[in-house]
Amino acid sequence: MEESLMTLVRTIFAYFFVLFITRLLGRKALSHMTISDFISAIILGEITALLAVEGQRSVSALVALVAFGSLAIVADFTHIKSFAARKLFDSEPIVLIENGKIVEQNLRKARVTLNEMNSILRQKNVFNISDVEFAILENDGEISVQFKSQKQPLTPSDLQIPTKYLGLTKDIIIDGEVMQENLMQTNLDINWLKRELNRFGINNPSEVFYAGLDTSGNLYISEKRKRVEIEGEYGIE
Repeated sequence: MEESLMTLVRTIFAYFFVLFITRLLGRKALSHMTISDFISAIILGEITALLAVEGQRSVSALVALVAFGSLAIVADFTHIKSFAARKLFDSEPIVLIENGKIVEQNLRKARVTLNEMNSILRQKNVFNISDVEFAILENDGEISVQFKSQKQPLTPSDLQIPTKYLGLTKDIIIDGEVMQENLMQTNLDINWLKRELNRFGINNPSEVFYAGLDTSGNLYISEKRKRVEIEGEYGIE
């Protein structure tokens, strides 16, 4: 029983300590991972498991975790300062298609088959390689595509059409709780919010699951569901 309790305590400590280390490493590890990010994630997981379950060796695991976290942080700063280090740790982007022509030697270098490349291109709405100016295999394994100029969609700037500014929607209510700071930043107050809610037949912010205000002053409201969902009503389950 005592050993189980100690394992629980070590597991909780390991979770929050790794959370702290991950915050220090930055958010990059949470998005598309490069080779070095992938290795870091695997090693962090292994050391964390040792820290949680190995009673007598938990101190050694903690030292290893601190040392590895420090090494990863130093490596990240080295990436920022040194181009040679970036190439060493994460390689560099590789051109797979240039001017509509497949670069065969780069496909072999990246060990990407033609079928794999075509599959990824189709996911990016590319069904004809001749429409592609450049396709580049990035460090995180994604393929970036630039269409030829005549194949790119028109934009308002191409047609010289003026557009309105589109900013970010401000979260006003989340799960029934009013985001007072966001409300103040929009130069509005709780009285205005209550009046808007009353227009939609809502008497209290606690009845709202989400409300957001866009830059045009339009308030989007999604009420909390007041009834039990009918099986299959919102999709296949």
